[in-house]
Amino acid sequence: MSNRLPVDHVVDEHGADGWKVSPGGLVTALEPVMREAGGAWIGWAGVADQEFDPFEHDGITLVPVPLSEDEVQDYYEGFSNDTLWPLYHDVIAPPSFHREWWDAYVRVNRRFAEAAARVASRGAVVWVQDYQLQLVPKMLREARPDLVIGFFDHIPFPAYGIYSQLPWRRQVIDGLLGADVIGFQRTADAGNFGRAVRRLFGYTTRGNVIEVPDGAGGVRRVIHRAFPISIDANAFESLARRPDVQERARQIRESLGNPETILLGVDRLDYTKGIRHRLKAFGELLNEGRLEVEHATLIQVASPSRERVETYMQLRDEIELTVGRLNGDQSTIGHQAVAYLHHGYPREEMAALYLAADVMLVTALRDGMNLVAKEYVACRFDNDGALVLSEFAGASDELKQAVLVNPHDIEGLKDAIIEAVEMPKKERARRMRALRRRVTEHDVARWSASFLEALTGAGVIPAGVSEPLQEAAQRLAGAERLLVALDFDGTLSPHVDDPEDARPTPAAVAAIERLAELPDTRVALVSGRALESLRRVADPAPGVLLSGSHGVELQLDDQGPTLDLLDAELADLAELQRIVDELADGVEGARAERKPAGVALHTRQMPPAEGAALQREARNRLHEALPHLTVRDGKNVLEFAVRPADKGDAVRRLRQHIGADAVLYVGDDVTDEDAFAALESDDVGVKVGVGKSLAWHRLKSVDDVATLLDLLADLRAEQG
Repeated sequence: MSNRLPVDHVVDEHGADGWKVSPGGLVTALEPVMREAGGAWIGWAGVADQEFDPFEHDGITLVPVPLSEDEVQDYYEGFSNDTLWPLYHDVIAPPSFHREWWDAYVRVNRRFAEAAARVASRGAVVWVQDYQLQLVPKMLREARPDLVIGFFDHIPFPAYGIYSQLPWRRQVIDGLLGADVIGFQRTADAGNFGRAVRRLFGYTTRGNVIEVPDGAGGVRRVIHRAFPISIDANAFESLARRPDVQERARQIRESLGNPETILLGVDRLDYTKGIRHRLKAFGELLNEGRLEVEHATLIQVASPSRERVETYMQLRDEIELTVGRLNGDQSTIGHQAVAYLHHGYPREEMAALYLAADVMLVTALRDGMNLVAKEYVACRFDNDGALVLSEFAGASDELKQAVLVNPHDIEGLKDAIIEAVEMPKKERARRMRALRRRVTEHDVARWSASFLEALTGAGVIPAGVSEPLQEAAQRLAGAERLLVALDFDGTLSPHVDDPEDARPTPAAVAAIERLAELPDTRVALVSGRALESLRRVADPAPGVLLSGSHGVELQLDDQGPTLDLLDAELADLAELQRIVDELADGVEGARAERKPAGVALHTRQMPPAEGAALQREARNRLHEALPHLTVRDGKNVLEFAVRPADKGDAVRRLRQHIGADAVLYVGDDVTDEDAFAALESDDVGVKVGVGKSLAWHRLKSVDDVATLLDLLADLRAEQG
């Protein structure tokens, strides 16, 4: 779901209606995802006061949402683009606050939510895109609580001091918190959002998890973190390799008089893009003689944008006046200083421009990502060209081999342009290879897969330790005091039919022993097993801390196990054991496991349908008999405890016990989600296997866990 459909309505010379693919970063990013995934795309068709029925276009079902002319003015041009856009871009232009605009924003968001509620099948995944639809997640959750809802913010999210100016600041945050996962372009944006939640609502936030009251006395855990968007890098490279595109690039250079250096800027005509700063810097370089118009030309593509918004009309006048003056002062009869193009162009022409340009200038004053920078890199299969990139664009977090610049610093911007122009070919090639590797490996498919994996728990997990997890391990290795907390079954030991047969893999044992011997490094096993069982099957190395029964039992260093049940709890435990024994008795494949503070009903060896039925019966009977029990669902196991505790409690107590600065937690079970929720911003959570999870990273198997622990031991040892 996005404000606009990925197509524009067109009428040909004969008056026939049709549709063509829209330009723009969001469409570029999501069109291939939707074509592969199927489903429906909900959005406005771009024509006011006209309704269209759902239709198919290029393999995608499109569901148009109608807008009136007044709503276009108030919801889109008004609140979205004259209130939220400037506010979220650090008030580069002053935002306007009008109550009638807000009313229209609420009304249109509700219409979008109703459209999704109508077309979404039960349990469907709804992915809401961008700042125009921030109220939709909560509206949709209230109408359809069965849906899985994600939201991705394509633009920056401002610091609280700026965001707090919004009169409807609580309503917008509350709307976003209706989602299960909220994605941002940069880690800093996610941090700004988390701080706004704490300031406005006081909700608990741990790491990338926000605990939102569910209205029934419990909490719903919402993930908020960075998912940097990207492009279909292979598609752009394929375009650039086409002979006709390469010939067009040659023609572009020739039409400009074959200058030594072509500089290129490609932007929507927007005050956030830094076009004025770019033109000022280029003009001063020509004035000072550091660049000569006979040898350097700037092509500035400024595609039309929001042309009915007063701020944008003023910007266009200012830019075109600046270009006219610069050309009047600097151009010669044979050489134009700036080739200014107020058009949108098809991808083929853009690829040709990227190939023709020696230096790409991306000087945004504030930008969520800026996909133009990535498109330029993807097209440069020749490993040539230089990228000058604003540090205020999200792309700068990834494209670190670009010439990074503060565009507000005109002298610094001028120096960066000269550095790019004069950069030796060998250095250009070295940087471009690194940039291309990043863009190719982190393409739009990886972006969408990572978001949808966090949202649904589905996806293919490659074997080995991923690059982001390696980077996280490197960061953990530098912690002053490190806690490595590990689930046992399914994490250190493969799942087996008889739990007493479980044993950690030799590689895991060796890695844990290495970690336990390192200074200021403590290892803990955090299991749902009773402590006695955990000791027996894990045979832990000296110094390894233990937590059993989901945090109810703890063994810390030389202390004995801590568990003191009250008389009432002991009575409840006896009744719990009696009922579960009775349920499991004589049922083939069912097993009751007694624990110090509870009982686990195992159904792993039963047929799935029969196991689920037995668990339902146990849940119902025990709810009637002992309504205050704590109940946990695991993998083919249902656990009941007379004392409320979970693995999150265990992690918090272990952290406090050793004074850990950072924690690595690795687990595979539903019960490990409590531990992931307890992690803080500098901690790292790793989920083993598929399934929805709060953990940021994933591993495929028990063997990969051992590989990660071994890597961490190596990195920690190198730290000295």
